[in-house]
Amino acid sequence: MACGVKLYFATIIVLFTVKLHLLVCGEQQVPCYFVFGDSLVDNGNNNGLITQGKANYPPYGIDFPDGPTGRFTNGRNTADILAELLGFDDYIPPFATARGTDIVGGVNYGSGGAGIRAETGLNLGGRISLDVQLLNHRITIARIALLQQNKIITNDYLRKCIYTVGMGSNDYINNYFMPNYYLTSRLYTPDQYATALIQQYSKQLMTLYSYGARKVAVFGLGLIGCIPAEVAIFGPSGSGCVDMINDAVQLFDNRLKPLVDELNNKLADANFVYLNMTSISSGDPSSIGITVLSAPCCVVSTNIAEGQCAPNQIPCSNRNTYIFWDAYHPTEIANLVVASRSYTALSPFDAYPFDIRKLTQL
Repeated sequence: MACGVKLYFATIIVLFTVKLHLLVCGEQQVPCYFVFGDSLVDNGNNNGLITQGKANYPPYGIDFPDGPTGRFTNGRNTADILAELLGFDDYIPPFATARGTDIVGGVNYGSGGAGIRAETGLNLGGRISLDVQLLNHRITIARIALLQQNKIITNDYLRKCIYTVGMGSNDYINNYFMPNYYLTSRLYTPDQYATALIQQYSKQLMTLYSYGARKVAVFGLGLIGCIPAEVAIFGPSGSGCVDMINDAVQLFDNRLKPLVDELNNKLADANFVYLNMTSISSGDPSSIGITVLSAPCCVVSTNIAEGQCAPNQIPCSNRNTYIFWDAYHPTEIANLVVASRSYTALSPFDAYPFDIRKLTQL
């Protein structure tokens, strides 16, 4: 649900290259793109839910062509930008509204507040956990099979698609580090909790594989102890972030690379890749004018949906100088760089064993 303060902004040249690439996307590289995740990729699935975790009101979407759509940012989210990089003409539609032939190009199942664990995000209200997102994907597959009228063709089709999965942030923000609401911090040490999450995550990713996914990019978690909301709640450590949160999250991240190895070794024709947000979030953001590292751009709510943008308030005008849009979520400029470096790794530590661009070529 959140990413770290030092999202990668290495050089102006890199950003210029990314912008140029987005303007000249070329032909579509894969037939479809399916998105699983939380509010970092939600593009409207929470709009119809009874939940505090929704973003279908101004000033969300102030820089998006369609205005407020349910994206938790000022413009495009990471899934939108990845769709552009993959050569899609349109953004991937949310499961909540995707109908007819729209689903053939992919579906976005992302849901604000969602987690690996079923109870995660219950404090916010309605949300679509990863288990339910997988059930929704099964519905989508059945619909595609009806459209294509041939299960063998559909199975082969799904193997060629790209799948991205980004889960776990809410299992910390809206679960483990809310001891007044959840029992997990009393039942597990941070190390035990990371192990329990990975064990469940492994089963969920194998379920996705059983539904035909063969090209799967798994996002690690960012430095969620650095997001403004968590710093406000727990107070900063000497680093300026909440070190106990970052330390706990790192235990989870450290297990993702071995998980990818295990899945690739165990599952025939599987190509899982790990996107390392710790590496991707290295560098100096001021090199491209990002100077506001710890404050949100919009006026945040202090009551309902605390930490999200207060409705209809005017946000900062210099949005490209901010990393954070609200007290939890990154701005479009931050999403742009995260998505681009996930697509094309600029360090050998960014992606393992390779990046999304290489994944499309398999």
